[in-house]
Amino acid sequence: MKIGFIGCGNMGSALARAVAKAVNPEEIYLSGGSSNKAQLLALELGANSSTNMEIAKTCDYIFLGVKPKLISVILDEISNVLTEDQVVVSMAAGITVDELTAKAGKAAVLRIMPNTPVAVGKGIILYCAGATLTEDKLKGVLDSLAFAGKVDALPENLMNAGMALTGCGPAYVYMFMEALADGAVASGLPRDKAMAYAAETILGAAELAIQTGKHPGTLKDEVASPGGATIKGIYALEKGGMRGAVISAVLANKS
Repeated sequence: MKIGFIGCGNMGSALARAVAKAVNPEEIYLSGGSSNKAQLLALELGANSSTNMEIAKTCDYIFLGVKPKLISVILDEISNVLTEDQVVVSMAAGITVDELTAKAGKAAVLRIMPNTPVAVGKGIILYCAGATLTEDKLKGVLDSLAFAGKVDALPENLMNAGMALTGCGPAYVYMFMEALADGAVASGLPRDKAMAYAAETILGAAELAIQTGKHPGTLKDEVASPGGATIKGIYALEKGGMRGAVISAVLANKS
């Protein structure tokens, strides 16, 4: 099984690194346009530096890690050599399965929406399959992403909503983490400890929610003792409009 990556920016590189843990890196081909990112990543992984056309002619699975505005350009370049045995996997926001299918020639298509934590194997990847993608070929893609994080199927009409949460969400979490640390620094804690404590607190809270399956409101109430420091902090967050601001941030990226 040969896997190609056209586009080796932050997301393409992160997925390529994850895939290299699931398959033989010698079966991975990387193309990065005019930059040298693909060559450097190929050296790092023990993979092959390649070209768009070589990937189109030789790879079973072709990941497109380019910006949405370049998807049509790339597919126009390679579609005439693609066959029905190949799968085009797009990670471009806003490009639907139908749009990909119309441009991908004979190849089957899969739309995925990964987020940046795939770089450490803790990402979430939403996916929507084209009509001609077989179960075996879908399994091949998902198996290659085994070390990237969790994968979950979504219908096309929910992909943008899902991406507004999972794709943009890490940035919002980082803002909250930084704010937590800033508050601790303002209270006298050294910056390095404040950042480490904030990160571990968020990580632990998320893991507790996942493992217990409890509603976040229940877990919040378990921390907030009557008249205690936590409920006073919650009141401060509510006065600042935190919930409304977060909801607005997700809605701003839904379409």
